Amino acid sequence: MCMMTLAIANEYNPVQEHQETHQTLDHDTGAEDGHVSKKPALWSVIPFVLLLLMIATGPLFYPHFWHKSYPVISIVLAFIVSTYYLFYLHNDHSPIHSAAEYIQFIALLAGLFVASGGILIKVDKEARPLTNVIILAIGAVIANIIGTTGASMLLIRPFIRLNKNRIKPYHIVFFIFIVSNVGGSLTPIGDPPLFLGFLKGIPFEWTLIHNLVPWAIACIILLVFFFLFDVRNKTNYALMRGDEEEEEPPTGKIHLVGRRNFIWLAIVVGAVFLDPNVFDWVPGINYMGQKFSFIREIIMLLAAFGSFRYADLQAIQGNEFSFEPIREVAFLFIGIFFTMMPALELVSEFAQSPEGEKLIRPSTLYWGTGILSGFLDNAPTYVNFLTASMASVGADVNKIQEVIAFANNGYKDSLLDLMAISLGAVFFGAFTYIGNGPNFMVKSIAEQVGIKMPSFFSYIIKYSIPILLPVLIIIWLIFFMGH
Repeated sequence: MCMMTLAIANEYNPVQEHQETHQTLDHDTGAEDGHVSKKPALWSVIPFVLLLLMIATGPLFYPHFWHKSYPVISIVLAFIVSTYYLFYLHNDHSPIHSAAEYIQFIALLAGLFVASGGILIKVDKEARPLTNVIILAIGAVIANIIGTTGASMLLIRPFIRLNKNRIKPYHIVFFIFIVSNVGGSLTPIGDPPLFLGFLKGIPFEWTLIHNLVPWAIACIILLVFFFLFDVRNKTNYALMRGDEEEEEPPTGKIHLVGRRNFIWLAIVVGAVFLDPNVFDWVPGINYMGQKFSFIREIIMLLAAFGSFRYADLQAIQGNEFSFEPIREVAFLFIGIFFTMMPALELVSEFAQSPEGEKLIRPSTLYWGTGILSGFLDNAPTYVNFLTASMASVGADVNKIQEVIAFANNGYKDSLLDLMAISLGAVFFGAFTYIGNGPNFMVKSIAEQVGIKMPSFFSYIIKYSIPILLPVLIIIWLIFFMGH
C-alpha cells in the first residue's frame, strides 16, 4: 500500500510500520481500563469503500464539486469511523495509531516533496524512447537510495519536461509503475514494508539478495513494454502555449540547479532512522508501553521549511513548484488512514484465524498481500501477513532471533513466504493511484501541467490489468507457483 512502504510509501514513512505490529496484536484489546473492545462490524468498511468510489468517480463525473469538497468529505468520513471506534467499540488504540502513522506519513512525504521541488534537473537531450528508458531505469535504482517518494519527486518534473512535446498519459503511468513502486524493492529504504522487516530483524542485505532477480525481471519487462509504447509515439505537439516556437537543437547536456537541496533531501532521508523504539536515546511519546516518534517528524518538517525558504528561485520557478499536490495527498489520506481501520482489522483477524492460517503458503501470501496492498496501505498489510505467516509455523514476529531465522529459511518455506509478502506489498502498490503515496503525487503533478491522466478505474482497466498484471503473474509463475 498502499505503504511506503520505505518506506519509503508507501512513499510512506519507513519507520512507522513496526508500530503496526502492536496494532495487529492488540487490535481486540481495549483501553487502559481493562475493558475489551468490540470488533468492527462488516458494515463499518462502508465509509472506506465510499471514499474509494468518490476518489474514482469524482474527478470524472462531478469534478467541480469534488475538487471543491474533497477535503471536507475525507475529514467527515474519517471522523465518522473514528467516532465509531472511540465511542461504540471503545477502542482508542486504532485511532491513536492511525493518527500517529498519518503524521509520520505526511511529514516524510512533505519533506521529500518540498526538498526535491527545489532541485531543477535540466535534461537537454532529444526525447527518444531509449533516453526515456534510461531515465526510468535510473529512477528504479535510486528509489532504493532515497525511497520511491524521493526518486519520484526528483525525476517526475524533468521526465515531463524532456517529453513536453510528445507527453502522453502512458509516460506517467509507467513512471508510477517503475520509479514509484517496483523500483524500490532492493533495500529497506526503498519502500515502507521492507523497512518494517529490517526493524523487526530481517538483515539489511536480505532484500538485495533475494529480491534482486524478481526486481530485475519486473523492471526489464516493464521497460520493454514502455519502449514498445514509446517507439510508436510519433506525436510532436506543444503541451502548453508558447512551446510552438522553434527551439535550438539539444546539446545533450544535463544541468543541475539547486544542488544545496540535496542536503535537505539527505536530512529527510536520514531522519527516517531516528526511531525511539529502536534507539533509546531518541525521545518519544509514551503510550501504553510504546513510544511514538516526534523528533523525526519535526526534523522532516523543518527540513521542508528550510529547503523551501532557502531554495534556488530559478529551481522553484523552473519546476513550476506548487503545494497543491501535497495538499491533495494530505487531505485524501486523512480519510484513507482512518476509514481503512475496520478493513485492516477484519483482514488481520481472518489472517490469524485457524481458517486463515490454513491458506498460508507462498502463492496465497503473494496474491493476498498484493491485492490488499493495491487498495489498502501496504505497510499494515505487510505486518498482518508477516505476523500470520510466522504464527502459522510457531514463530513470533516480536522476537528478533525468530525473525532472522524466518528470513533465513529456518522454518518450512519461510524464505519463500517472506519473498511473497515483500514482493506482493511493493509490486502491487502500483495497481491503483492509492496503492502507494507517491502515485497520487505524481498524478497530481502531471495534471498540474496539463496532462489528462486516466481516472481511477481507467488507470486500472487500461494499464494495471493489461500491463502490470501480466508482469505480476510472470513473477508468480517463476517464483511461487506450486508452493
